[in-house]
Amino acid sequence: MPLEISHNVGCEFRIFQSPVIDVPAAVVSRVGDVFGVRFQPGPISQILIEDAINQALLDGNASILSVHELGGKKIMRITGGLSGALRNDFMHALTRMGVDEIDVESVTAVEQAGLALCLVATTRHGVTIGAQSQCFAEAWRFAQAVPGEVAPGMSGRDQTLE
Repeated sequence: MPLEISHNVGCEFRIFQSPVIDVPAAVVSRVGDVFGVRFQPGPISQILIEDAINQALLDGNASILSVHELGGKKIMRITGGLSGALRNDFMHALTRMGVDEIDVESVTAVEQAGLALCLVATTRHGVTIGAQSQCFAEAWRFAQAVPGEVAPGMSGRDQTLE
């Protein structure tokens, strides 16, 4: 069926490991071979989308980075996965908006590239790390360890991060 403006179409997609979500869409524009659509989610598909996004955040597959001002301090809050995918937003907030503190209490997964961003923020920009989730706190402890020294709170073989 050829697409035409003002016709309705169906769109099926997944958000990571979610069940298939089916959303109707109306074709509203066309530029060459590219069509623009307006999605028309119903109440069930809206709930499925929200549940899939929430699960992706819990699994660390998705991230939210926001900057808030609280008590005169600018706080960057990261929810979900702390990864290199946040680099552009992270560095923009850090260098253009100015950040005093990073709140990582809602981080659910940590990658090395995400830790590197936090190290840049703390060592080069004087940012402090505020509230921390358990998975971030453990990874952060190892990220700050000096090679050849025992990580704080660890001894001997217990130094490896699992």
